[in-house]
Amino acid sequence: MREDRNCQWRVARRPDGNVVAADFQYTEEDIPFPGDGEFLLKTYYINLAPVMRMYMGGEAIAGEVPLAIGDVIHGRAVAEIIESRHPDYQVGDFVHGQCGWQTYKVSKGTKQEKFRKLPDLDISYSAALGALGMTGFSAYFGFVDCGRPQAGDIVVVSGAAGGVGSQVIQIARLKGCHVIGIAGGPGKCELIRSLGCDETIDYKTGNIAEKLAAACPDGIDLYFDNVGGETLTAVLENLRMHSRIVLCGSISEYLLDKPFGLSNYTRLRRTNTTMQGFFVYNHVDDFDRAEHDMSKWLQSGQLRPVEHIFDGFAALPDALASLYTGTNHGIALVRIRRGPNDNEE
Repeated sequence: MREDRNCQWRVARRPDGNVVAADFQYTEEDIPFPGDGEFLLKTYYINLAPVMRMYMGGEAIAGEVPLAIGDVIHGRAVAEIIESRHPDYQVGDFVHGQCGWQTYKVSKGTKQEKFRKLPDLDISYSAALGALGMTGFSAYFGFVDCGRPQAGDIVVVSGAAGGVGSQVIQIARLKGCHVIGIAGGPGKCELIRSLGCDETIDYKTGNIAEKLAAACPDGIDLYFDNVGGETLTAVLENLRMHSRIVLCGSISEYLLDKPFGLSNYTRLRRTNTTMQGFFVYNHVDDFDRAEHDMSKWLQSGQLRPVEHIFDGFAALPDALASLYTGTNHGIALVRIRRGPNDNEE
């Protein structure tokens, strides 16, 4: 990667199935200069999320403008302001927001870019893509506000070793819940056990519905869904009265040609269960509360960052592809440059 150029990854073509190298185009441009009311950002970390394949497919997701062939790929990032002609953004500030897959960006700090300044907690600024960013805020608002956990609840979390899931299981423990995490493979099950899961279910071995019935003989109080598909179907067969289901993600369905059809949704009626989706940006007016609580838990050690870091700008295409194969864990991000509080490891 050249420091004297703005390196970029653009959409070369629409993905068919999982993303492959031919779907991406690498380009370089001159580093832009900020005009009046603008500032220049230097990227340190870029977040990876399953929704990025949808962006590349031209879909208007999460309020982002649809991408055309040749456009720089959407992506949230952590960046440092290195030049500024904007009264609200100062040189040396670190922010997280929509920077795209590029190493520099000029911005006016628009509402669409959703920039947020980082608090200095003497930890890696990569946390702004995890617990202190949209991933962590999704876990917080989805679980705390939508899930309404109570001490003693039987909580099941799918995709428990993923970015959001690894935060949810830790928050569930903080709230006094009995936590059952679903993950793929013994390594991930060991990881989520170390994060506080009382029990784990390996979805790659055996029947999930049978394993849920054995782990939750009296039913499930709260299910946090990151995967959709057959796992959601299995959960609906194991509900407790007045249980809650929070729909956060459906990664098991993202590569399907046809949408998954939930066949047993009428089970919700039998147990007076509520099933609720949510969108993190609908909670934007309350982000300060989430940041306050998540920061407190991070600093006290009650919440542990779980990151899968890929190094180097060139790693972005392969790193994105890994999200759909289940090989990563925690918050997936690409480190473009080392931040001020990064360990030299």
